[in-house]
Amino acid sequence: MELNFTHHQSAHCENGVASNLLKNSGLQISEPMVFGIGSGLFFVFLPFIKVNYAPAISYRPLPGQIFNKLAKRLGIRIKRQKFSNEAKATKLLDENLSNNIPTGLQVGVYNLSYFPDEYRFHFNAHNLVVYGKTTTDYLISDPVMQTVTTLTHDELKKVRFAKGAFAPKGQMYYPIFIPNEIDLKKAIVKGIKNTCRDMLAPVAIVGVKGIRFVAKKIRKWPLQHGTKTANHYLAQMVRMQEEIGTGGGGFRFIYAAFLQEAADILHNEQLKELALEMTEIGDMWRNFAIEASRVYKNRSTQTDVYNTVADLLLAIANREELFFKKLQKAIK
Repeated sequence: MELNFTHHQSAHCENGVASNLLKNSGLQISEPMVFGIGSGLFFVFLPFIKVNYAPAISYRPLPGQIFNKLAKRLGIRIKRQKFSNEAKATKLLDENLSNNIPTGLQVGVYNLSYFPDEYRFHFNAHNLVVYGKTTTDYLISDPVMQTVTTLTHDELKKVRFAKGAFAPKGQMYYPIFIPNEIDLKKAIVKGIKNTCRDMLAPVAIVGVKGIRFVAKKIRKWPLQHGTKTANHYLAQMVRMQEEIGTGGGGFRFIYAAFLQEAADILHNEQLKELALEMTEIGDMWRNFAIEASRVYKNRSTQTDVYNTVADLLLAIANREELFFKKLQKAIK
């Protein structure tokens, strides 16, 4: 059983799943537009939560929030279900497939057999689409992959019921209503305002203040925890930023593309200028990742490597604070 579903590769899993599911239902919407309207650009530092034995750093809202906010702002209804019973979760997924409904799933990364080994770790906020089933496998459209793939029945069950932080609990979701007319302009403005509020929030661990807080912590990590642990923390930060989470340069480049689309829709030329600025900030995040990777791979030529990396992150925070203040004014 294979449903009529078109796979489109994307930069980020939740954006890609949302865009692909909506395109399949007749609403042509790009990944950047999903990301921008859904206020996907975010930052939070959670030192009291450990992911892969390092403090949790997220460059995105909680799993599902991007699609939920997008849906609310466009008048779309999504059905979400979580399960405590694996058999029931399998049964309802199979019923969806029988009813020609491609279905989004939140899953854990560790047991995704088609992922390269270096990308498989305990991270439970990945998203993919199931669009069919055979006697042995489920047909998988994972938007971060170039082509479609498969998981065995047992493998899919494992990733749906992965344990740990943000355990997916078999979660499945899919659109059940899309209005004939949507107010894209209003949705874009709401999405931008939400992102500006988040990134300029007066909270120490959120937005630009959160980025500054992490910069401060990086300076202390080697003294507090030793070089080995400090390097592990940096490695985990870069992994979440550029490999799995795509939240550093990757998210900034997606947001720049969103602002370019939004500029045409809103007839606002200032957004095109800000898109270019956001691309430059994305380059800064990429440079930070390169320097941080040199530190934890012991290849840095800097004499004071942790302070150097922290300075780069602090410069990003300062640049982003100015950027989001300008963006707020641009859409008033």
